[in-house]
Amino acid sequence: MPSTVMPQRRGREQEQDSEDTDEGTPTGGSTHQSKSRSSKRSRLNLNGDASPPRSPLRPEGFQSGGNRNRAGKAPQKGSAPSKHQPGSIVRVKLANFVTYTAVEFFPGPSLNMVIGPNGTGKSTLVCAICLGLGWGPQHLGRAKEVSEFVKHGSQDATIEIELAGRPGKRNPVIRCNIKREGNKTSYDINGTPSNKKKVVELARSFSIQIDNLCQFLPQDKVVEFAAMTPVELLRSTQRAVASQEMLDWHESLKDLRSKQRTVQAQKASDTETLANLEGRQRMQEADVERMREREQIKERVRLLEIARPFPEYRAIRLKYAEAKERRIEAARQLQRLEQEVEPTLRAVNTKQIYRDRIQHVVDERKRLVEKAERKAQDHSSKIKRIDDGIKELENEKESERKGAKNNRQEAIRLEGVVKGLKVQMEQQPPEFDIGEYNERIREKAREGGRYSDEASELNKAMQGLNNQGMERNTRIQQAEHELEDLESKAGQQNNKLKNESKDSAVAWEWIQKNQDKFEKRVYGPPLIECSVKDPKYVDVIEAAFSKTDFICFTVQSRADFNTLHKKLHGEMRLSEINIRTMTGGLDNFRPPVSQQELARYGLEGWALDYVDGPEPVLAMLCADGPRLQQTAVAIQDTTPQQYEMLQNSSIACWVSRKHIYKINRRREYGPGATSTTVRDVRKARWWTEQPVDMNAKRALQENIAGWKEEVDALQDQFAGMRAQITELKRRKLDVDKEKKILEDEKDEKQRTVKAFNALPTRLAGQEEKLANFQSLIDGFRERTQVLDHKHDELTLGKGQIALDYANTVEIVRKAHDDFYEAELMLIEANSDFEVLTERNSTIKNDLETKRKEVDEITKASERVSSLARKLMKKCRALIAEGDTDPIKKVFFAELPEHQTLEEHDLEIETEKARLELMHEGNGGIIREFEKRQQSIDLLKARLLEVDAGLEELNSTITEIRSKWEPQLDKLVKRISDSFAYNMKQINCAGEVSVYKDEDFDQWAIQIQVKFRENEPLTILDSHRQSGGERAVSTIFYLMSLQSLTRSPFRVVDEINQGMDPRNERLVHARMVSIATGNDEQVFTEDDDGDEAEDEENGESGKVGGSQYFLITPKLLHGLRYERGMRVLCIASGEYMPKDQSVVDFRACVEIRRGLVHRGVTAAG
Repeated sequence: MPSTVMPQRRGREQEQDSEDTDEGTPTGGSTHQSKSRSSKRSRLNLNGDASPPRSPLRPEGFQSGGNRNRAGKAPQKGSAPSKHQPGSIVRVKLANFVTYTAVEFFPGPSLNMVIGPNGTGKSTLVCAICLGLGWGPQHLGRAKEVSEFVKHGSQDATIEIELAGRPGKRNPVIRCNIKREGNKTSYDINGTPSNKKKVVELARSFSIQIDNLCQFLPQDKVVEFAAMTPVELLRSTQRAVASQEMLDWHESLKDLRSKQRTVQAQKASDTETLANLEGRQRMQEADVERMREREQIKERVRLLEIARPFPEYRAIRLKYAEAKERRIEAARQLQRLEQEVEPTLRAVNTKQIYRDRIQHVVDERKRLVEKAERKAQDHSSKIKRIDDGIKELENEKESERKGAKNNRQEAIRLEGVVKGLKVQMEQQPPEFDIGEYNERIREKAREGGRYSDEASELNKAMQGLNNQGMERNTRIQQAEHELEDLESKAGQQNNKLKNESKDSAVAWEWIQKNQDKFEKRVYGPPLIECSVKDPKYVDVIEAAFSKTDFICFTVQSRADFNTLHKKLHGEMRLSEINIRTMTGGLDNFRPPVSQQELARYGLEGWALDYVDGPEPVLAMLCADGPRLQQTAVAIQDTTPQQYEMLQNSSIACWVSRKHIYKINRRREYGPGATSTTVRDVRKARWWTEQPVDMNAKRALQENIAGWKEEVDALQDQFAGMRAQITELKRRKLDVDKEKKILEDEKDEKQRTVKAFNALPTRLAGQEEKLANFQSLIDGFRERTQVLDHKHDELTLGKGQIALDYANTVEIVRKAHDDFYEAELMLIEANSDFEVLTERNSTIKNDLETKRKEVDEITKASERVSSLARKLMKKCRALIAEGDTDPIKKVFFAELPEHQTLEEHDLEIETEKARLELMHEGNGGIIREFEKRQQSIDLLKARLLEVDAGLEELNSTITEIRSKWEPQLDKLVKRISDSFAYNMKQINCAGEVSVYKDEDFDQWAIQIQVKFRENEPLTILDSHRQSGGERAVSTIFYLMSLQSLTRSPFRVVDEINQGMDPRNERLVHARMVSIATGNDEQVFTEDDDGDEAEDEENGESGKVGGSQYFLITPKLLHGLRYERGMRVLCIASGEYMPKDQSVVDFRACVEIRRGLVHRGVTAAG
């Protein structure tokens, strides 16, 4: 069960320091007096009676007696600090968290080395610090959900962190509870429920920055820190060691610079636009003047056309006066003519009145004739309706007579039926046993069922035989195909693929059948797709290939890769599959040297020149695997002289007759840093033509013959079963016929019995029908009498209506006589009127002509009057418009009072002629000119505002930069001095500076290092330095922040991974010196009192800096140890002994020291 122990190591022996010195590694260790050594012996004896109580590993979480003194004095150089800084971690207690069931850590106030094998829970402490102080799992780079940190098998976990409080205040204790269900987290501070926001605020009040990789660098974030850009590094450095005010200044400068760029760009754009607009104004000024004059003429023409109603009204008013005089004169002439012809016309008028009266009498008598005719027609219609009724009654009487006859015949028939039914009821049907019939029918059905079952079983057996036959035929086809493959080259290659990788062979078979599922063609393994052009080179070419290179597949798009990967790995579950993507062609790959230079080295060509295959497959082999375009080949051995030349060339791989050579070069270590791998060239086995395997061929032929014999036997069995089924079907058909005969006999007898049982009901029904027909026969006389009575009534009514019709016809005759008499009188009146009219037609025509003349003169006068009124309204409307439009008012006032319409139109034509003589030009040039002038005025005003704003921005930037830049330079200089000093201690050099750019968001930390004596300082990046060198530089940079940091603690997890032993030993020694306050480096502070201010705020105050956590799974032997360090040894896992007391690290240390002491004494 996991737990921890923290041995309290107080010092180290001189012998250990001597061991370090013998190894040639500087440790910086101090020499202790013999007196102190003897005192240490009394405290750390082998029996442990004078030492602190032992601290065995216990299962439920061990609380160490670590240094928890919060009121100690400030540490002196060479002694261990005894007081935790405010915000540093005093205690961490975990329960059911990741790998721990229960554990409690007591880190020291200075350097804490957390060591232990991989998987024991070192990084778990880092996770606990992050989550316990309120930050999320995203800062760890591990799990995404906080519930994933709960130990397997538990439902909740607890993190308890005690931070050192400020002077005079209690230590805050933060408790974090994690629930697996619901992924929930709860917090409390000093036992009081709280929330995540308040916990983070409390941590930030101590300058704790878990989200800053310069303070908190978990194992899974080391790569992220290494990938941090110099710009991001500057921000993280400021967050770690600078004041919040400097961060705010930097952010303000970035914002202000962004605004400044925007304003400057806007000013430049506006200035350019203004110059452009002003130039265009000057170019168009003359054209605009001409266009304005033309516009003035156009405006005068427009106003003249608008004012045209005024002369029109004056002209029409004169015409109206003339028309009025003509109308009055014509009316006087008409009146004189009417007086002269009045006596002659009076006789004609009298005769016309007489004719009109006669016409009225004719019309009245014609109306009376039509009325009498309508009345006579009504009587005629009534007579017709009565005739129709009489005819209908006669038809009913005839129908009754026929019905009575039919009823008597039906009654006679029904009497015969009744007698027949009574006779049938006296004759009983023969009896039969229905049960016996049913049993015989069921027996036949069972017999037929047995035949069907036997046939069904035979069918199933035949189906099985058919399946066996198909399976044998499939095997025969496959074997024949394999037999053909044995004798073909493609088949031989497929067999080689199948023998080498069955999964790849299955995959290639599926790909060939499903090429339509891909965007582009998918190519098979090079073993199938490619070949060697010249057989004598096959050994050297195959030597450059690995097995994976031979059996890999080539796709030409990422989508095809995903499709093929999902099918082969996901659905088909094939394991030995290698898929490579190649989207380009061979043009992207060039040999490192020319053919002529290649010949100088005794090499004949590149492997690519001797391999034939599809271009995408060859390009894939150039990009990955054998790299054909960079692998040289020759069928002769390489001489020592050629080997020396090739070592100094850019060729890294070549194949000769017997060997394949690969050179690995490390250019960062100089031209001599090379190593060569040499392997033997084996006999080719892939691209070779082999004879047919006769054993395999013989085995296939024997299998085919055996399977064909089995198929013949199966066919014989199948034919026999088919004959049996035919016989069973014949028997079942006979049984079905016998069954059908029995069922028909049964049905016939059942129908006979059923019909006899129904005879009483049928008899009653027929007797009832007979009674009904008898009743109808008895009522025939009564119905006939009723019809005769109705016939008599209709005949009497018809006689009365006939008399009325005769009277009405007489009235019609009399009305016609009167009508004809009136018409004769009308003809005489019309004749007299026409004679008189003819005699006076000339007089009447003269009078009519004069009247028409008067009407025409009157209408002409009215038209002129109407036009005059319309023109008057227009004139009044124009005068009203002039009241609101000053231009029109002045123009109307200047018009000549007596100007005629012709003179007005002539003036309009004159102005239009002037307008035509002027060039029309661009119609919108004036609007464009005026609009452009408005834009110019607006731009000038805006530029004044921009200049003022830009001046204000420049002033603000200068003011803030004058505060921020000196402090940043001073801060980075201190970091650079510390970094250079640290690098110097390991015989290297380094420098930290600020890269300054016009844009403040591009300012960056620039780290320069030198690891070899004869090289200059170079910028630290992934291209110039090795991984170990970058790790050394990174840890030294982080240590350079130690004395400046405002953070109470810092965490670095496994930063020493990738270092060689020498660098790791040197880095460890420097880390111990800095973290424990034993560093000899001294900084000279400026006179501005910054350090004094930090001392006063309690944020600095000693060279050792803040609390430090270094987590590592490995340590070298004989590393430096100083007072103030605390080593947390973690031992946990399933192999821990049940008796935890036997695991005592303190006892191990005491035994080790005792043995060393004995060795020294014996040597003395």
